[in-house]
Amino acid sequence: MRTFIVPGDRQEILERLGRLRANARPKWGRMTSHQAVCHLSDAFLACLGEKKVSPGTGVFQRTLMKWGALYVPVPWPKNIPTRPEIDQAAGGGTPPDDFNCDVDRLRALVQRFCEAETWDSHPIFGAMTRPEWMRWAYLHVDHHLRQFNC
Repeated sequence: MRTFIVPGDRQEILERLGRLRANARPKWGRMTSHQAVCHLSDAFLACLGEKKVSPGTGVFQRTLMKWGALYVPVPWPKNIPTRPEIDQAAGGGTPPDDFNCDVDRLRALVQRFCEAETWDSHPIFGAMTRPEWMRWAYLHVDHHLRQFNC
């Protein structure tokens, strides 16, 4: 099971991120690759308590959906709606600026996220343990890198 707890898994994601290009065409979804980079940064900022994101959770999302998303060994489905505050394609997230600077910012946020000792509640899955956060982080970045064949 891939997770950011494992340094090799984190390194693999960062290497894939290094292959992402600003002009990459998505296999699905509305976001550009640059918007996806900013979306991922916004998601990490929200988890670190530095960006306000509205909750979209209930008992189902905090239990069965969370368990399925984190532990069922299949790729996440395509076109999953996101919270409006981190939906760059709908104009709600941080707007893209310079692609390379935004990628560097994401790399730094991955590092900070992995070094953190506490996180805010996930807007969908609610409270999570460190292993759950590290698994979610791997899966979320992997999902968007696969979106752009990286």
